[in-house]
Amino acid sequence: MKIIAIYPGTFDPITNGHLDLIARASRLYHKVIVAVAANRSKIPLFSLDERVALVKAVMPDFANVQVIGFDNLLVDCARQQGANVILRGLRAVSDFEYEFQLAGMNRRLAPQLETMFLTPAEQYEFISSSMIREIAQLNGDVSSFVPDIVRQTLIEKFKQE
Repeated sequence: MKIIAIYPGTFDPITNGHLDLIARASRLYHKVIVAVAANRSKIPLFSLDERVALVKAVMPDFANVQVIGFDNLLVDCARQQGANVILRGLRAVSDFEYEFQLAGMNRRLAPQLETMFLTPAEQYEFISSSMIREIAQLNGDVSSFVPDIVRQTLIEKFKQE
């Protein structure tokens, strides 16, 4: 059986922590689909197309990793892609309660899908996209948290405001 994991997120912006999890997932699963969520409940800094393009731009050349955008239920996206695992990242204990609820709801909606959790490497545990946005907006240095093209894109984005 081929195991396909779908790794969802808003990736607004994509961080080195995200890339760490994707690289590790690519070693664990036959195929990994990085699914960038539209997420109507948040106001993203970048459009869905911009986020998909940024993820593709910084993605190492993994033969088994594909990047897509989606604007429907995660379980429906996973079904459409033929995935049987939803892979989620847990940075801290504080993430667990929300992720646990989400996994339970996804299991009710699609019992054939399993949710697996990965924790980032220690140097990335504290990084979040929202923190990166705030630091960049206040002209702080985010170069150790994101790939250079993301840092440059953030600088350009905040110059426009």
